[in-house]
This record gives sequence, structure tokens and C-alpha cells, in this order.
Amino acid sequence: MDPVIIVGAGPVGLALSLALAAQGVPSVVLDEGPGKEEPRPARSVVLREDTAAMVERLGCATLRDEGVRWVGWRSLRRRQQMRHIALNLGLRGDESPVAGPPAPLHIPQHALARGLRAAIAGQELVQLVTEARLDTIEQDAGGITAHTRGPGATWWRGSHLVGCDGARSTVRKLLGIRFPGRTAVERHAVAALRTELPWPGEALLHRQPPWRGGGDEIAARPLPDGIWRIDWLLPPRGDLVTPDALVSRIRDTLAGWCDGVTPPYELIDTGVHTLHHRLAKRWRVDRVFLAGDAAHLLGAVGTQGLDEGLRDADNLAWKLAHAWHHGGSDTLLDSYQSERRAAVASRLRAADQSLPVLRGGGGLRTYIPGGTRGHDTLLSDGHLGRGPLGAPPAYPHSPLAPPDAVAQTPVATGAGAPVEDVRVTAPDGTTVRLRDRLGQGRFLVVLVAPGTGVWDRRHWMSAGVMPRLAEAVRALPARSELLVTEAYPGAAAHAVLLVRPDGHLVAAPGRPRPGRPRPCVLDRGARARGHRRLRDGVRRREGGVR
Repeated sequence: MDPVIIVGAGPVGLALSLALAAQGVPSVVLDEGPGKEEPRPARSVVLREDTAAMVERLGCATLRDEGVRWVGWRSLRRRQQMRHIALNLGLRGDESPVAGPPAPLHIPQHALARGLRAAIAGQELVQLVTEARLDTIEQDAGGITAHTRGPGATWWRGSHLVGCDGARSTVRKLLGIRFPGRTAVERHAVAALRTELPWPGEALLHRQPPWRGGGDEIAARPLPDGIWRIDWLLPPRGDLVTPDALVSRIRDTLAGWCDGVTPPYELIDTGVHTLHHRLAKRWRVDRVFLAGDAAHLLGAVGTQGLDEGLRDADNLAWKLAHAWHHGGSDTLLDSYQSERRAAVASRLRAADQSLPVLRGGGGLRTYIPGGTRGHDTLLSDGHLGRGPLGAPPAYPHSPLAPPDAVAQTPVATGAGAPVEDVRVTAPDGTTVRLRDRLGQGRFLVVLVAPGTGVWDRRHWMSAGVMPRLAEAVRALPARSELLVTEAYPGAAAHAVLLVRPDGHLVAAPGRPRPGRPRPCVLDRGARARGHRRLRDGVRRREGGVR
């Protein structure tokens, strides 16, 4: 069968190719550039807990060497400290010594892309083609044909095509998809410099700094080797940022943070970062999909566009993999747009509604009790990946969700939300994290069975409902894996959780009854793959080409 064609070799396109390869799907990545990343420390990205785990799972080795997890978050307003939060570093295999929100990971974008390219170099199912600029797309009932120009101009044949080719997406333009939104929502002057600040390893947000020229907001984020990325929020219609003006900002800011004395520093990279808010009208046209910046642009008040792009790749990969291996219903493939576009639209709405409050100046807001602290909480949540501005999305209204809540058992995770990363016992008897089993194209059936950690596995594998549940999992019409955990937040003993390959909860379909654990698991699994209910292993399709 023909490979999936991926247009664009940025982090989203590279991650999608690796995610497909992990599920046995070949791909061709068309890179219009020469295949090398220009080192730009001033262009860095922040990955939240779920997206950092996804990239690590794909084999990107640069996260630990060239990325930094913040040890704390500090916010200031004028001369007052508003908040200081110790962050949970989430040490794998051990309990973290700090209780608190998960620590985001900060890494230069070129280092992330280089790590993904290195992972692709050892992957036989991914073909990376450089200097290949797309100019034509043609679809038919059996697949898709794309033409590229350049030194090796040729035609490519694929089963599907995904446009991960950025804000000026050629794929989107060839499909005639509108890309409405707002231009220059925020502008930031950016500098990457090597120096020492009073808060090693911590990220800082300073609103209304008391020195002249500080502007309304300054953010500082650590990188490896003593490097910091510093962002200054610029006026909406301000003058151009000259090199002299930027150096003046740097010196004033460092002196303001270091008791009036500018510490030694080495300026490494600079830039001006302009943020736009846009959302493509359609993310799927038959066999063509959009992902990443080709589908959406966001990033104001702490939100991160790459986070959402990687979530696009994670959501789409398992659905394309199922379609490639087994044939996919339109319900399954359409659910990519339904879920992801709604999630990003909600994020954009939250940011757009927050901007007038956060950037609207003083006036009456300044005198409302608790107003400034409320604003600080909103901004902190955006930067730390919490709340409506930053938390991982849930898909409670997905077309793949169960049609009702009959026979559901309560757990702390809502239907469609990401599951907690609890410890589980795998079929071979090893103990791993639940997140380590994601991204392999398998549905996960997790049984909550207290005491299994101290029992001999050969005993509990043949006890109670386990044999019947194992039979039900084997009968699922999709690759599935049965896992066991000692406990899950909010779940009673013997609860069963059905988890999608991208880590979102399908349902907790009630405790298995001694005579009938099978139908509830089968029905939820079929629905999650875009199919109707299953009885006696008979599958009925809602539509689409097999």
C-alpha cells in the first residue's frame, strides 16, 4: 500500500512521520529546505508534560541534553513578588521530590527538530526528501498524487497527505481553504543571552517592571549552558526594534533584576516574534489533512502553538494508521477535525477573551480587589499549561465517544480527557508507566485491581474476572492490550478503563459482571473506532472505504 505523504519537515511533520512509523505505517516527508536546521536559540519552544512525553516516546534524544525543565515559576508585579511555585520535575522511575504542577520543558526549536531528524535516520519506514517543493495535489478513489519541483522534480503517490507546511501552507492554498483570524495579536522583542540571574533554573514573568523602558511585561526562561531567553512585550503599534534599543532593554532589565548592577552577559541571538491568531475553516478534504501551523496559529498570553501541533500529530497518527491497515470509516477520519479544531478554537477563544483584561491598561481594573492576582493566575496558567489557556484538551463531545453514560463507573478522569500516568503491569509482567504504552496504535484496557502488586502474577491472571476480561480484549476488532493497575484516581476496585491509543479516556464502562464483561468493552471499543455496536464479534461499518 502507498505511504502517507507529509508535506513539511518542521517538528510537527517529523513527529507525525515517527508516530506513523511506530504504528507500522510508511511515510514520505517532503522538505522544501536542505534538511539542516539553522541554530537559533532565540527561537525556542515550551513543551507541556503530555507533548514532552510524546516527543520522548518517539525517540528524540535531545530533550534531556538540550532542553531544561523549569524547577520553579516566579511572577512579579512592579517590585512585588506575586507568586512562587515549585514545579514537579516528574522523575521517571522515582517519586519526584517536589509536589506541584508538572514542569514544562524549554528547548531551542532547532535542537528539537535535529533530535527528531536523528530519530528518523534510524527509521526504515520514513523517507525524508529534501529540496522538494509541492505544487500540485490530485485525489482519486484509491489515493492521492502530489507533484514536487526542485532538483529531483517528480510525482509522488500516497494513501493520504498531511499538510504540516506552516503558516503559509501550500497545501492549504491548493485546497482553497480559508484561514481567517487576527494579525499581530502580540509582538515581542526576543534575546538569547548567557548570563547569571538570581533565579537559576526558574522561569520568570515580570509585569509592569519599575524601571524605564521595561515595557508592560518581561518573561525569562532558562536554557542549558547558562543561556536565557528573554521576551519583552512590545506595544501593538510600536516602532521598529533597533539593535541599540534592544541592548538598552537588556542592560536595564538585567540591572533591574540584579540590584541595579548589570551583570556580565554574552548576547547570542536576537529577534522579533509576532503572534497571530488564525484557524483554518477545514482540516480535512477527503484524503488531505492539515496539522500544526497550517491549520492554526496561536501563542498569546503564554499559550504554545507547537504544543497544539504535536497534539494534532498524536490525534491523527492512530486514526491514519487504522485507516491504512484496516480501512477507516469517515466517522473515524472526520473525528480528527471535530476533536482538534474544537479544542484549538476553545483555546483561541480563551486567549482572545483574556487579552482585553490582561492588556487593557489600568483604570478601574487596578482598584478591583484581587484583580491583579486574578490576572497573575490567568497568565501563570497559560505559561504552566493549566486552565483554559494551557491544559491538555479533552474531547467529551467527540463523535467517537459513547452515546450515553449507561453503566459508566465514576473516575477522576472525564470521558475524552487524558488519562493519568499511573503505574501499570504489562502482559509480560513488567511494571511501566501507562504513558509508555501509548502511541503504538493499541487501545488499552486497564483493570483497577488493588493488591496485584504483591500477589504472584500467575495467581491473579487466572482469578476473578481476569480470564473473561482477557478474552474480551482479544476479541476487540482493533489491536488492544490489557493492563492492570493497583489504583487509579477516583476509581473503585475492579473498575475497567478503555483508553485510546493517544491516551484519552473512551469510557469507564462499569465493573465487569461475572457473566458479561465482554459486550461493554466491545461496544465502547467499536464506537471509539467509528463503528457501531458489536455483538458476537460482528462488525458493522458506518461508512467509508475499506
